[in-house]
Amino acid sequence: MEPIAKDCEHGILPADALRSFAEALRASAAALYQEGSVEVSFETPRRPEFGEFATNAAFALVRAARRGPQDVARALVDDLAARAPYIEKLFFSIEPIAGFINVRLRPEIWQAEVARILRDGESFARASHRGARISLEFGSANPTGPLVVVQGRALSIGDTLARTMRLRGYDVFVEWIINDTGAQVETLGRSVYARYRQLDDPAYPFPDDGYPADYIAVIARALRDREGDRYVKVSEEEAIAACGDFARDELVAQQQESAKRFRVQYDLWQSERELHESGRVAAAIERLRELGLTYEEGGATFFRATQFDDDKDRVLIRADGRPTYYGADVAYHYEKLRRADRVIDILGPDHHGYIGRLRGLAAALGFPEHLEVLISQQVTLMRGSEQVAMSKRAGQVVTLDELVDEVGVDAARFFFAMLATDTPLTFDLQLAAEQSNENPVYYVQYGYARIASVLRKADPADVASARGANLRTLVHDAEIALARRLAELPAVAQNVVDQLASHRLPRYARDVASDFHQFYTECRILAEEPSVRHARLALCLATQRVLALVLDLLGVSAPETM
Repeated sequence: MEPIAKDCEHGILPADALRSFAEALRASAAALYQEGSVEVSFETPRRPEFGEFATNAAFALVRAARRGPQDVARALVDDLAARAPYIEKLFFSIEPIAGFINVRLRPEIWQAEVARILRDGESFARASHRGARISLEFGSANPTGPLVVVQGRALSIGDTLARTMRLRGYDVFVEWIINDTGAQVETLGRSVYARYRQLDDPAYPFPDDGYPADYIAVIARALRDREGDRYVKVSEEEAIAACGDFARDELVAQQQESAKRFRVQYDLWQSERELHESGRVAAAIERLRELGLTYEEGGATFFRATQFDDDKDRVLIRADGRPTYYGADVAYHYEKLRRADRVIDILGPDHHGYIGRLRGLAAALGFPEHLEVLISQQVTLMRGSEQVAMSKRAGQVVTLDELVDEVGVDAARFFFAMLATDTPLTFDLQLAAEQSNENPVYYVQYGYARIASVLRKADPADVASARGANLRTLVHDAEIALARRLAELPAVAQNVVDQLASHRLPRYARDVASDFHQFYTECRILAEEPSVRHARLALCLATQRVLALVLDLLGVSAPETM
């Protein structure tokens, strides 16, 4: 591996330097303890004084060496210095501490990373096209009301994943299933019909299980404005069906506008009713029959779900001949699994029971490893110390649009994405609206705006020179810490995709902003010495590029002034 060290000043990747170190360390382990296959992995120490990276490889050699881990680590470092002196061209320090081997890369490697970011520009962290197709469904809701905050969280998480997947070279197809069949849509029709009748007859009874929220009355009045008293003159059954269809179309259109306002674009809004009417539900169930995975009992058709680790067999067709909701799931997922290499569903907090049954369905259809299911956990809204009540059934609905009206799209998207998907989220409305460093999205955006301010104050000639500046003067601890953080983005983005961990992007954005604010405090950017000034402006430009990219992945704006 010596050739890699000879060219470190021309842009060796940190990962390549660590790989070179690992191979040299394995050679030392083989020479000293006949253990050349020892695993050498690296982690970032919690305390910066312990180095940039650390490996615990010495602990795995304790038995073979019959010595303590610190003695083993010391012996490995000494052997490494004699056996692979070229490593010194890559690493500023290599120290055995408490059995760990802690290392710092030479500044030239981090300087090269800054140059790489400036050179790559908008393509930084962008991976080449992989040819892998991903179907990503999120936010799907019954068309029985406007989007509410829990769906806003799913939209933020799902769209952040989609944007990051595209950055990393995947073909992503984003979709929404409109659950426009079943009891809830029937209840919607009865609720709208009752409000429609009450426009002429206030005493007309409202159904006990109806939706009492104000938006039902708004839809009823819109129907009356368009159709007059037409549905007073027809049968109640016909009128309720028409009211349900009208309300569904109105609410789906509202949901689509809310998603668009939230900066989320879908490739497909799939109607469940259309799946039934087109015969695709029947065809998918027939496919399960062909596979020998159905049986008849009591006039109903069942899927042998227990063969695929479900807790019970699932009804596909009721005894009266009507397909179940699960039957539509069969059709919808059969289509997604056939056209994608990876299918991801982000479901709401009350859908834990769907995980096993959907995975079992994918296995039954011949795609056992293709489907992943995430649960977007519940959101609790707080305004100061007071919890905000949310209940569609009780008519107390906090819509996504109302949330955006209060705190803005930027804060809403950032806050929704901050915690792991399966972790309940407490959303502090007061904090989200604050313009202070306590507000995490404000703190990140302020970092971007501060860079823009520095660049405006600088001489344009200096900014132009910074793009091709010699970066050897970037040796201050704050400069190296920031450069090191910027270099992490490709790995962070790939980890978001691999682990479906969108929450790591807000955390990374805050870390970048924090490191920049530290650099801004400790280093005079517009220094008198031109070489220092140009290098520090280059670091500003690289930071600006990374913050802009991460904010865009989160669907958050990057303001030039604040």
